[in-house]
Amino acid sequence: MQDLMTMISALRRPRLLARAAKHGAQDYDRDRHLQRILGYGSLPGSGAALMRLMDIEREVNAQRLAEDAGYSLVRHLDLLIALLGEAQLYKASRASQFSVIS
Repeated sequence: MQDLMTMISALRRPRLLARAAKHGAQDYDRDRHLQRILGYGSLPGSGAALMRLMDIEREVNAQRLAEDAGYSLVRHLDLLIALLGEAQLYKASRASQFSVIS
């Protein structure tokens, strides 16, 4: 099985959607964004949140590809912003685990 960062980097979405998500991820607020997407309550760790976000995004992308009337561009963008924001947090937490304090 691929690791989370490889799975995220392998995502291929329309250029405009990807660029908007990258721009939005700069202002990512975990408490505000994840609460809205995953529901209120205690937030999962970055790894678990990434897995859930990827599952939800995969379903929304399937709606986009099928030209489903229920597809929401705003929801898809929100998911991608959260996905990129969580990926940044996950990457930072993994880097801090392996850093050596001198």
